[in-house]
Amino acid sequence: MEASVITLLFLLFAVVMFVWEKIPLGVTSMIVCIGLVVTGVLDWKTAFAGFVDSNVILFVAMFIVGGALFETGMANKIGGVVTHFAKSEKQLIIAIMIITGVMSGVLSNTGTAAVLIPVVIGIAAKSGYSRSRLLMPLVFAAAMGGNLSLIGAPGNLIAQSAMEDMGKAFGFFEYAKVGLPILITGTIFFALFGYKLLPEHKGGEDGIYDETKDFDHVPKWKQNLSLIILVLTLIGMIFEKQIGIKLCVIGAVGALALILTGVISEKDALKAIDLKTIFLFGGTLSLASALEETGAGEMIADKVIGLLGANPSPYLLTFVVFMLCCVLTNFMSNTATTALMVPICVSIANRMGADPSAVLMACVIGGSCAYATPIGMPANTMVVTAGGYTFKDYAKAGIPLILVATVVSMILLPVLYPFFP
Repeated sequence: MEASVITLLFLLFAVVMFVWEKIPLGVTSMIVCIGLVVTGVLDWKTAFAGFVDSNVILFVAMFIVGGALFETGMANKIGGVVTHFAKSEKQLIIAIMIITGVMSGVLSNTGTAAVLIPVVIGIAAKSGYSRSRLLMPLVFAAAMGGNLSLIGAPGNLIAQSAMEDMGKAFGFFEYAKVGLPILITGTIFFALFGYKLLPEHKGGEDGIYDETKDFDHVPKWKQNLSLIILVLTLIGMIFEKQIGIKLCVIGAVGALALILTGVISEKDALKAIDLKTIFLFGGTLSLASALEETGAGEMIADKVIGLLGANPSPYLLTFVVFMLCCVLTNFMSNTATTALMVPICVSIANRMGADPSAVLMACVIGGSCAYATPIGMPANTMVVTAGGYTFKDYAKAGIPLILVATVVSMILLPVLYPFFP
């Protein structure tokens, strides 16, 4: 059997098992990872490379930074300040989505979510609202905010690179022409209707984020230092390019600083690391690698686009590219989806004699709609345990948001980026 076919069978297995949830998500992920090695689709180094992926290192580091912020009671204090201004659950959802979305525009969406997760858990503890109803809007807003600037998400830079190869370029805030209306519409959607789709779970109470803890005994210096280190970590992440240190390393420096200064003990730091998340994300990266390496992802894209015929309608092509990227990005990383689809989109545009900006923009925006699964983007995976989420929870709240993003995009893309200007 061809490697690409085996990969597609494993993809089908993963989707069915993730939805069915008879075995834990992390275990399904590892079955796929090891299965791809046993069947010879991937060598063991490639299959397990996900566990040293920069996002996994960032997870580990930020679990410790977030754990320290919560363990010292500082997250609850910040939560108290926020809940003083935003009284109702709807107001909290709006505030969280706006703050996260704007931050994602200047910081990476993963970095933004990593920094804000403990703060939102603190807000939930102080307000009395379920954290599962606040964490999901947080990660969705992080994904939407990634489309506010050129540096918001890695996929944005991949499309920019393709544009530069053709002697063109997107402006720094070019993606915001579509990304900002999606963020605004998505926030309004959750404020008016979407909040009804958010799950009500008691998540993570057995871990470091135990809302029943009493923080009165924690020394004030520990609380203040946990916040100072978080802020310094955030500043380091914002100026990642200028200081030349990768996001994950900046997070690791912050985590080490907290342990060395005694803000959090080694035991509590280890307890803060959510292994379920690590196994789920690290394992499914092997599936993303297999889709890329075997050409299975390209095969899906070619088959779907091939059905449109030799001279497809520009509107239909934009819609198909957008939806294809939406589907792929929920099972591959948005970076891998964009990297896969960009050359296909450029090829189609050149063949039609069309402006490539239109299909590339559809590709990037569609590739960011990773709302429907816990593995769609790193931020989704980071809150699985803390929110007590199931696969179906993401689909229930995320698919309507994809529909909202699709409607906004299909109205704006043909107007802002006509195929034949």
